[in-house]
Formats: sequence, C-alpha cells, structure tokens
Amino acid sequence: MRPLLQAEQAVLGAVLLDPGQLDKLAWLEPEHFYRPAHQALFAALRDLRQAGQPVLTADGTVPLAWVSDAVAEAGKHTRGLTSVYAHTLVSACPRPEHAPVYGRMVLEGAIHRTVTEHAVRLHQTARADAVRGEVEGTLHDADVLADVLEDLARRWGTEPRPASPAPPILPATPAPAEAQTVADNERLLLAALTQRPFGMDEVVGWLRPGDFADPAHGQLYRCLGALHHRGEPIDQITLLWEAQRRGLLADGTVTAEEITAICDGVGPGSAQWLGEEVARSALLRTAAATAHTIRDLAATDALAPGRLINQALAALDALADIQQRWTTATRTVTPPVRGEPAAGPPPAQVRAARARSTPPAPAASTASTPSAVPPVRPPSRSHT
Repeated sequence: MRPLLQAEQAVLGAVLLDPGQLDKLAWLEPEHFYRPAHQALFAALRDLRQAGQPVLTADGTVPLAWVSDAVAEAGKHTRGLTSVYAHTLVSACPRPEHAPVYGRMVLEGAIHRTVTEHAVRLHQTARADAVRGEVEGTLHDADVLADVLEDLARRWGTEPRPASPAPPILPATPAPAEAQTVADNERLLLAALTQRPFGMDEVVGWLRPGDFADPAHGQLYRCLGALHHRGEPIDQITLLWEAQRRGLLADGTVTAEEITAICDGVGPGSAQWLGEEVARSALLRTAAATAHTIRDLAATDALAPGRLINQALAALDALADIQQRWTTATRTVTPPVRGEPAAGPPPAQVRAARARSTPPAPAASTASTPSAVPPVRPPSRSHT
C-alpha cells in the first residue's frame, strides 16, 4: 500500500476516533483526498460536525452514531462504503493526535496531483492551439496554472516565489504536423527582412533569435539584427558577410548556398504578420515544453511541495517572457500616414556605419590654389 493511501486512511480514522481533530484540519478539503470514497466520507464528517452532531456521550466516548451516520451520508455520494470499511479506517490510525501530520501528507499528495493535472491540460491545449493557429486557450491555461500554484503555496504555508536557478526547460520543437509550416514561415520572414530591410523596425522590438525553431534561422535573424542595430545596409551580400564574420559558415551552422536560397525565396511579404506567426509558434512550443517540465517535476515524489511549487513558478517565467512579447506584437498600432517616410536609424548612426564601409576621402592639398573667381575690389572713391 502506498504511503499516501495509508495517510488518507489515518486521517479519516483519526477523525472517527476523535471528532475534535476536525478543528485542526480546517485547511484540508475533501477534494484533497485521492479516493472518491475518502472524499465523500471526509465531507460527510465535516457536515455532521458543522450541523451540531453529538460527538461525545455522557461518559466521554464517541457514540456509534457518529460513525454510522457519517457512513450513511457518504454512501449517498459514492458506492462500496460500508461500516466494515469505517472500522478498517479506525484500525489504520496509529495515533489520532497525529491527524494534522497525516493531513499534511494528504495535502502534499494533492499538490502533486493538482500540478500534474494542470500541466497536462496546458500541454494538450498548446498542442491543439498549434493545429488551430490560436493562442487564447494556451494563455488562459497558463494563467490558471500560475494562479493554482499561488493558491497551493498559500495552503501549504509558504510564499510563492520562483526558485533560483530555474529548472532546465526541454528543447521547444514543433510537432511533426506543423514543422514544415513553421520552417516555411521562418524562411519567408528572413527573405522579407532581407528584401525590405525597413521591416526590421516592425519586429525587432519583440521577436528574438530564440523564437525560431530552426537554430540556423535564429542565427541569421541575429545577423540581420546586428546589421540593423549598426545602421548598415541589409541585403544578401551584407547578410552573407555578417554570417561569415560570426563564424556561422566555418562551423557549419549555415552554408552560403542556404543563405542565397533564403534571400532568393518568394517575394517579400508582411514582416509584421510573418513575425507574429513565428512568435505564435514559439509561444506554443514554449508552453508545451514548460508544461512537460512541470509535469516531470510533479511526478517526482521526493520533491517537497514548497520546492515543487517554486520550481514550477520558475519554469513559467520563460513562458511569461514570450507571452509579454506576444502581447506587445499583437497590440493595435496606429499605421503611419501615407507618404510619410519610415523611421530609420538616427543620422549619426548612419554616418558612423557609412564611415566604416566607405574609404576615407583623400587629404586636401595644403598648397594654395587660385580662386576660381578673383575677388572684386570695391571701387575707389575719386576726390576732385
């Protein structure tokens, strides 16, 4: 028999032997028990106590009605609960005064189960949203999981604070069904940013290299971001040069032919829309990977509830970061007035970039050169 089941039996046996133990278990709820019969019996015992059921006889013993009435009330909500099993519960309790300790064991098991349940739900929703092309359900379930963790922390008696360092998150990879679509969107975005460099202004504030499913695509986006930051021209040649400068060609991350194929892809599209597609995929992948990590944490029985809650909150921080950037990307932005030039880098930054790419002008000769137009002398006044 698992220790958790023994703890549940011990709690119920303690309350059947000493109804006053319910006063020390006010923080324990029926849904914290794993077995439905135990849930129904604990709820019945609480209801009888709140209804004023006599719990002691004149000689100070617990009346038989306390047990039989609780079993009868619980039997209305579950099957298979008999008075014989109630006596089994009594026998399973070593010491009724240890009920609060047994109750904490029950709550610890409930915390692990609850975290697992919500993590599995988040993982399933993220995978379903990836097929539907949505994110609303995933964002909702992520917020629910965060709220549940904070509530569990309060019930356990600790402050909800993310652990440091955060647990490692599994690599976020797209499901095979949408892997090709994700890769196509990433290549189209890189092509659009290469052919229409001003599109970097639309995505650079919220899209990160780590949002790309293909690491090579993320490195190329990093190269484009570096060129944009320095105010240098962006085209196929400068992208290839920046990739070589960063060692991407030497270490085999990407080849010159792959860069050429990306830049010569389909005509430019909307950088904003393609960037949102890349960010949406990254958000859903991160949500699925985070949920998988939290589920593995909850499956570790050796992890105490306080550590489990704090490490789960730390794992959610990575999802919260991309969720914030997604909100920034999708908020309504007033379009610029038609005919108004797009805002570019500051003039000083452009001049500095051109200075690095343009050979210096020849030094001016110190020898004096005749003036193209001789100075005109003012007419002299004649004195007569």
